[in-house]
Amino acid sequence: MTRLRFGLLLVVLAMFAAACATGDTTPEPSAAASTDAEESTAPEESTEPEPDGEPIRVGIITSTSGALQSYGDQYLAGLEAGLEWATDGTGAVNGRAIEFEILDDGGVPENAISQATDLVGQGVTIIAGTVVSGVGVQLAAFAAENDILYISGPAATDALTGVNANTFRSGRQSRQDVATAASLVEGDGGTILVFAQDTEFGAANVAAVEGVLGPRGFTVESLLVPESETEFTGFADQINQAAPDLVFVAWAGETSGAMWQALNQQNVFDTAPVATGLGDKVTWPFYGEAATGLSFLNHYFEGAPDNEVNDFMVENADVVDLFTPDGFVAAQMIVQAVSEADPEDIDGMIAALEGWEFEAPKGSQTIRASDHAMLQPMFTVRLVDNGGELEAELLGTLAPDDTEPAE
Repeated sequence: MTRLRFGLLLVVLAMFAAACATGDTTPEPSAAASTDAEESTAPEESTEPEPDGEPIRVGIITSTSGALQSYGDQYLAGLEAGLEWATDGTGAVNGRAIEFEILDDGGVPENAISQATDLVGQGVTIIAGTVVSGVGVQLAAFAAENDILYISGPAATDALTGVNANTFRSGRQSRQDVATAASLVEGDGGTILVFAQDTEFGAANVAAVEGVLGPRGFTVESLLVPESETEFTGFADQINQAAPDLVFVAWAGETSGAMWQALNQQNVFDTAPVATGLGDKVTWPFYGEAATGLSFLNHYFEGAPDNEVNDFMVENADVVDLFTPDGFVAAQMIVQAVSEADPEDIDGMIAALEGWEFEAPKGSQTIRASDHAMLQPMFTVRLVDNGGELEAELLGTLAPDDTEPAE
């Protein structure tokens, strides 16, 4: 029987086009920095003249309503802060202002394609965004067919990596989540049950677990739930009956709270260790009494990195949470692309991004030239009770090489 390092484990996964309850989730900012630190994180005051060239229009397609609105809010907050950082506060490149045209896809691929078609018809050559894996896959195909630059957002499906030359990503992918989770698992062999929704994101996570942990001798099974399901007691019972060595949870949307409550009420945590991600702050109480005794894998929380880019984002973004860095990095990538090539030069913008190494809020990141995987640090964390409030505490940082997806 597989032994796990921390007893009960909660490692990361359900972020991902991912999951949570509704509502804004802005973590409290970290302790105020000194005046010198604040000065060091602000972009240098630009001496460039006011932009007078034709604006560079960039289409931003993401969820600004519905179950994943909070993810869209985080992404957009990071996007605005990232543009300020990358342009030294001017919002412009080579005398041309960058203008974001923000559209709500509602999490529906057909909506996103219709919006993208309209943008391209208006002459837009750069599109970024979406928190939903199924939407991202459709936009990637659209980008290749129409020869535009597409930079996906928090959508985590591995299918976006290497899908075509026109598609990049600003966030992490499922393989990196699973590799981070695997760092907390000792030994080889046993049964892993992937508990997920029957969506593109859920299927991607099943494939990722099979790809990362299958070679270590684990048997991977899955329990997939219709996305519209709202009652989870029966599914929790099925997990108990299966009695796996590890339960790997990948979830998205506003039913996250009900799902976790069902697992708590049916004592699934007593049946097997449960692996999932530390998501938005609003979801933290859903782990119940087990919250402070678990270890999680994590894409981002504001106290994990220690660098001036993260300090700037925390100080300047309207919302700082799980996917704020994905928006920030998207802005950095857009600025890099149009700084090195004209927006009409798609091949030039692609070349400007391939192999690019840069400092992001999470730390040093690299866009792998061969397939556009975004190599980046990942984190393991735990929750601690501070006067009745749960706070995230960093356990460890995995270097980009530690979670690098196979080519």
